[in-house]
Amino acid sequence: MPIDERTNVVPGGPPSDAPVPDAASNGIGLARRRAGATGLDGAQPAAFAGAADVVGWFGALQSQDYHPAKWAVAQRLGTGVTDAGLDRVFDDGGILRTHVLRPTWHFVAPADLRWLLGLTAPRVHALNAYPYRRSELDGPLLRRSTDLIADAVAGGNHLTRTEVAALLARHGIAAAGFRLGYILMHAELERVICSGPLRGRQHTYALLEERVPQAPHLEREAALAELVRRYFTGHGPATVKDLAWWSSLTRADISAGLSLAAETLESIDIGGVTYWSAPGEAPAPAPSPSVRLLQGYDEFIVGYRQSKHLLDLAGLASAASEETSLPNGVILVDTQVTGRWKRTVRAGGVAVEAALYRPFDAAETAALQAAADELGAFLGVRAVVSTRLL
Repeated sequence: MPIDERTNVVPGGPPSDAPVPDAASNGIGLARRRAGATGLDGAQPAAFAGAADVVGWFGALQSQDYHPAKWAVAQRLGTGVTDAGLDRVFDDGGILRTHVLRPTWHFVAPADLRWLLGLTAPRVHALNAYPYRRSELDGPLLRRSTDLIADAVAGGNHLTRTEVAALLARHGIAAAGFRLGYILMHAELERVICSGPLRGRQHTYALLEERVPQAPHLEREAALAELVRRYFTGHGPATVKDLAWWSSLTRADISAGLSLAAETLESIDIGGVTYWSAPGEAPAPAPSPSVRLLQGYDEFIVGYRQSKHLLDLAGLASAASEETSLPNGVILVDTQVTGRWKRTVRAGGVAVEAALYRPFDAAETAALQAAADELGAFLGVRAVVSTRLL
C-alpha cells in the first residue's frame, strides 16, 4: 500500500538541516530553474512527443492518485491532451503504474521499468520489512502468492484487486486491506506483475512479461548513474538529500551514481548547500503572473525533502499550516505556493474551489481562471472558479 505523503504536499518552513539560501533572489533563481526542469515554465525542457516522454524525463512520476496524476502529465504536454486520451495511452501500455521507488505508486515508461526495479526494488523491500512482518507475510507465503497471481494473470487474463483477493482466498491465503496491498506490491517489485488496462473505473494487474516490451539491460552502476542523472535533470536544482528521499537509495549508492554521472551535471553551492542540475543557462522567467493548479503529488511538490522550502520562500504555506480542512491541490503563482484547491466534476462542468493564502490582484485572478480553463479543456467540460481567503 502507498505511504501517506500528504505532509509533503504543501512545503512548510525549511527543515533544521536545510539553510535558507543566502538571499531571496538566490531562492527565486533556484525555484525558476526548477520550474524549467520540471516543465512548468511554459516551455518543454525536452521534446515530449507523448506521455511516456514526460514520465521518462523524470525517471518516474508519482501517481498515488491516478486521475490527478494524469493531469500532471497533461500539464507538461500542452494543449490538446485530454483525460480520456491519457486513459487510452494507459490502457495501451504506453505508460505503466506500479510500485518502483518509495512505497507508493509511480507512472513509469515501459522502457525504464525493468532496470528501475532491478535498482530500487531491494530498497523498497527493505522499507517494507516491518509491514511484511506486521501482516504475517513471510518469504514462502509471499513467493507462493506471487506464483498464484502470475499464473492467474497469464495469457492476458487481467485481474482487478478484488479478483486477486478472491483468487488467494480460494487457495487459503487471507488477503484484504493492507495485507493484500503488500502482497501485490511484493509481486510488482519482483518484476512479475504491473498495471493492466482499466476495466471501467477499476484498475487491473497484468503479467509484466506480457505487458512490457524487452529493453536493453543496464548493469547496476549504469542504472545508478542513469537514475541520478534523470533526477537532477528533471528535478534540479536539487540536493543529494532530496534525491535520497525521492529514490529511497542509500547515500553510498547516490554517491557512487553521482561520481559516474557528474560529467553530465553541474553544481552550485548556496548557503552551505550544494544543488545539482543539468548544465546550461537559467531559463528566462516565464511571463508573470503565471498560475498553475498542481495536483498534490506533482513532482514539483513531492520530489524534494531538504529543499522544498524553495516553493514557499515567503512562508505563506507555513502561516496557514494550522488549517486542517484545506484541499489537497497546490496553487502556484509563478514558482511560489499561494493557496490550495480542489476540483469537483459535475455534469457538464468542473468546480474549482481555491483557498488562497493571500489576496490575488486582477492579473492573478485572470491567470487563475485561465489555469482552471486549461483543466476544463483537459476534462472536456467548463470550469467555474470560486475563491476564499484563508
